[in-house]
Amino acid sequence: MIRRHHVRVPVAARLAPMVLLLALCGCSALDHGFLNAAGPVATDERHLFFIVSAVLVFVAGPVLLLVPLFAWHYRLGNADDAYRPNWNFSWWVEGLIWIPPIGIVIGLAVLLWNWTHLDDPYRKLAGGPPIEVEAVALDWKWLFIYPDEGFATVNQLALPVGRPMHIRLTSGTVMQSLLIPQLSGQIYAMAGMTTELNIAASRPGRYLGQNTQYNGAGFARQKFTVLALSGADYQAWLGRVHRAPAILDQAAWRTISQRTVAPHPRFFGAVVPGLFQRVLTETSGGAHAAMTAHAAELAKDAR
Repeated sequence: MIRRHHVRVPVAARLAPMVLLLALCGCSALDHGFLNAAGPVATDERHLFFIVSAVLVFVAGPVLLLVPLFAWHYRLGNADDAYRPNWNFSWWVEGLIWIPPIGIVIGLAVLLWNWTHLDDPYRKLAGGPPIEVEAVALDWKWLFIYPDEGFATVNQLALPVGRPMHIRLTSGTVMQSLLIPQLSGQIYAMAGMTTELNIAASRPGRYLGQNTQYNGAGFARQKFTVLALSGADYQAWLGRVHRAPAILDQAAWRTISQRTVAPHPRFFGAVVPGLFQRVLTETSGGAHAAMTAHAAELAKDAR
């Protein structure tokens, strides 16, 4: 007869793999975030984050230190200190309550005012003439048109290291938001409207881009790759896209504008001129028509 012995595994041993997995996931998230900045805008954001974090530590530190100190000092067993039931005012206490917070608010206001203008997404970046890109947010993919090159890509954006890129954004569907954490902050793309974003990369690499505005079932997989390439590699990338046989014409537009997730990047060696403006015009008219119809319904209900 075979006897089975049940070995009890300690709770710590069972939880250790989960803790390790969470730690590794956290490291990966930091690698793809602005703390691992790869461009001038993200570097400024990281610098500002550290400054504000230090200020918040200065604000929270006294609270974290004084709460246990007060609890210990005013404990029930402390009968040796003076008892002042009629005490009600102290200038130095009032000063501690009001002066530091006022100084912190003023300091942060000046700091954020300057940084808001420094990292304005519409502000041109140094490094020569920017590469022009027109971005269209779709469900659930990103279309990038290079008007000067006459081609387009889906879910892949490339730029040379050290040279800025100027992106005009719109949406072919609902409002979405473009975020490239290691290169820039997020900016919204809205149907019938344009927004602008200026980015640059300071070192070669592959960086994550994504939509951060929920827009349906494929939202979690609406991600794209940003390639920061050396000058020679960027020219080689341009040549590969130019040689792509597909053409982004009206038929191709109807296909990619459908609500599907792109499993891999697509390349169009040619694109019909004025596509971005056409999308902008069509969505603007649709939005106006929808608003007009909605206003008519409200007026009808009111009568």
